Amino acid sequence: PKENQYFNAFMQAMEVGSCRNKVIQAMFIGPECVGKSSIMRVFTQQYLFNFSYPTQVMDISDKMVVAKVYKIKDRTTHNLDQIWCNNIHEIVQGCYESQIDSQNTSKLTPELTPNKVDNLYLQQRRDFFQYYNPSWLNKTVDNSQYAKICDFAGNPIYYHTHQVLLSSNSIYILVFNINQNIHDRVVTRNGHFLDITYLQSMQEWLTSIIGGNADQGKMIATIDNDVVQYSLPIVILVASHGDYIMNKEHGIDRFIEFERELISTIPQYKNNIYSSRLIFNCNPYDNTPKTLTERQQCSLRLHEIMKSFMQSLPFMSHPTPIRWYIMATILHMPIENNNNEDVTSFIDQIRATQVHKIMTVPEIQSLAQDLGLYESHMDLIEMLSYLHDLGEIVFCRKADKYGIIVTDIDWLLHIFRAIVQLINCSSGSFKIQSLYEEVSKTGKISTKYINYVLAPYYLNEETKRTIINLMESYNILCSIKNDNDQDESHYFVPYLLRPDVEPFDLSKYHLSEMLYIGYKYDDIPYIPDRIYYCLLSTCLKEWNNTKVELYYQCAKFYLASYHHYIIIMKGKSHIALQYCYQKLDNPKAMNAIKSTIQRSIHKYRPHDLVKEKLSLIINNRMPRFKGSTIRYFIRCHECGKLTLTRNKNKSKEENLIECQRCFKKFKSLSMSDWDLLNEENRK
Repeated sequence: PKENQYFNAFMQAMEVGSCRNKVIQAMFIGPECVGKSSIMRVFTQQYLFNFSYPTQVMDISDKMVVAKVYKIKDRTTHNLDQIWCNNIHEIVQGCYESQIDSQNTSKLTPELTPNKVDNLYLQQRRDFFQYYNPSWLNKTVDNSQYAKICDFAGNPIYYHTHQVLLSSNSIYILVFNINQNIHDRVVTRNGHFLDITYLQSMQEWLTSIIGGNADQGKMIATIDNDVVQYSLPIVILVASHGDYIMNKEHGIDRFIEFERELISTIPQYKNNIYSSRLIFNCNPYDNTPKTLTERQQCSLRLHEIMKSFMQSLPFMSHPTPIRWYIMATILHMPIENNNNEDVTSFIDQIRATQVHKIMTVPEIQSLAQDLGLYESHMDLIEMLSYLHDLGEIVFCRKADKYGIIVTDIDWLLHIFRAIVQLINCSSGSFKIQSLYEEVSKTGKISTKYINYVLAPYYLNEETKRTIINLMESYNILCSIKNDNDQDESHYFVPYLLRPDVEPFDLSKYHLSEMLYIGYKYDDIPYIPDRIYYCLLSTCLKEWNNTKVELYYQCAKFYLASYHHYIIIMKGKSHIALQYCYQKLDNPKAMNAIKSTIQRSIHKYRPHDLVKEKLSLIINNRMPRFKGSTIRYFIRCHECGKLTLTRNKNKSKEENLIECQRCFKKFKSLSMSDWDLLNEENRK
C-alpha cells in the first residue's frame, strides 16, 4: 500500500533526511514612535489604525506567539507550523521518490540497530508519521521562501531586553522619521522629549546588531542589476512620515542627508547597510488613491529588496534535518490536524509532560532522546541555535552551566516588561508606591519590587531565580550586595533611572582632571549604553559596595577605604573618569587627605581597573571589535579634542603633551592626577 511506502520513506528521512532552510526572521527596528508598526502593517497588507499603542518590548504581528509569516514569492501570509509540515513533506517525498526510482524499497530502508528494534521506538515513529501524514499525502513539494516579520519596541528602556532576541541570521529594517532632524531629541507619542537623539538611538541599534555579531561573514547580492558585496547582518534603511514631504525630490534629498549623517558617525557599518530610499506614508487618515498606490509601490519595492537578500544569504542554504522541524513543532505549538483528536493528543501529551516554559539543555536532550530525535550534542546545540535565529525560542548558553531555553517567548517578554517598564503605581499601599519611587530615583530594584510586579505570573522561586539569572547573563540587571539587609537582595538597573534626576552637587568637593578611556574613532566609533551599564555593574561588583549614585549617563561610586569618589561618565567612544574628595577648611587636614588619595591612586590604580574591565566587556559583548586597542586619552587645552597620553616631551617637570590633532603642546594636570607621568600610552 502507498501508505506503507510512505512510512518506509519516513523512516529513512528520520535517519538522513534534510532540506534547505526556507524561513528567515525580518525585524523592524528604530527609535520610539517613528512608525515601525505602521510600516509593518502596510508591508504585510493589514489595516492601519487611527491610533495604536507603543510596542511593548517586541510585538510580533499583533500577537507575539503567532508570527506573521509571508511568502516571498507572492506576499501571501502563511502559518509557520504548516511550513514545518511542508518541509517534512518535502523531505519524505524525496525519500519516497528515491525508493520508487530504485525499484528496491527494502535496500533503501535503513536497517534498525538492536537498540532501536523495540515496540516503543516503532510506535513513536508511527505516531509521528500519523501526525504529519495528512500534510504530505497527494501534495506537491513547496520550494517557496518565507519571512517571519517582527516589530521591536523603540523605547530606550527596551534596548537592553532586545539582546536576548537579536540574531546575526536575520534581516533588519531600520526605520527613521524623515520629518525629524537626525540630531533632534526623540519625541514620544505624548510629545515628550527624551534625553537620547535620533542619531544616538540609531547608533544604539546598529552597534547592538552589528557590533555584537561575532560572525563577520560576507555575501553577494544583486539588486537592480548591481552586484555588491555586503557584510552580515544586513540592515535595510527606510523612512516613515512621507505625508510631511512636499514632493518626491525633497524627500529623497532629506533621505540622502540623513544617511550621510548616519554613516559619517559609524563608517565601520556602511557595508552592512542598504539604503532603500523608500519613504512610507502611513497616515491612517490619508487613503486617497494616490497614497494607496504609493504605499503599494513602496511595499513591493521593499519586498523585492528583501527577496534579493534572502536568496543570497548563507543561512537560507543551510540543510535542515527533519528532526529539527519535528522538535520545532513540539517546542512551538500543536499543529492543527483536521480535528484528528487521537493524533493531536499525542503531541499535546508530549508538551504537557515534557515541555516547560523554561528548560535546560540536558532536559531538551533527554526529550530528544526519548522521542528518537537525538543525533549528537553538537547537532542539538545547532538545532537550538537555529530555532533561536528564527525567534521560536530563546537559547542562552551563558545563563546556566549547560544553557537555558525559553520555549514561550511571549511569556518571557511579558515578564521582562513587568520588571523594566516601571509603570507609575497610581494606587495601592504607601509601601508599594515607595518601591516604585525608589527604583526611579536610584536605578536599583529589590526582591520586594520583583516579587510585587511578578505576583500576577505565579512563579515559583526556582523559576524567578532562573529568570534573574537569564537577565544577569545579558546585563539587563546586576545583583549587588545590600549592606543594610542581608536577607534582601538588590539589583542594579541604571537604565530605569528617571531622566529628571538632578546631577551631582560637587561644589563642596575637590575635583581631579578628567581622564578618558576608550578607542580611536576609526576602531570603535560608538560605545552603546548597554556596554556602559555593564561596566558600571562590573565596577560595582569589583568595589563591592552599594554606595553608588546615578544620573543620566553618569555614576558616582564611593570608595570608603580610599576616602574619595570615582565618577564614571559615558561619551561617544570613550568613558570619562574623575575622582573627587571633600573640601576642608583646615589646610593641614586637606593636604593630608590629598596625599592619602594620591598614594591610593598610585597604588590601587582604579583607572587601570576600569580600563581592563571595559576592554573585557567590549571583547565579550562586541565581538566584532575584539582585539581593538584600548587607550588613555586627555583633552587638549588648545583645540578641545581628545589626544593620547603619550608624553612627547623629555622633561618630566614640564609635564607637556603634544596634541595629535592640533600639534600644540600643553600642560595637563590629568597626567599627575592619575599618575601617568612616567608612562607611555599603555596598551
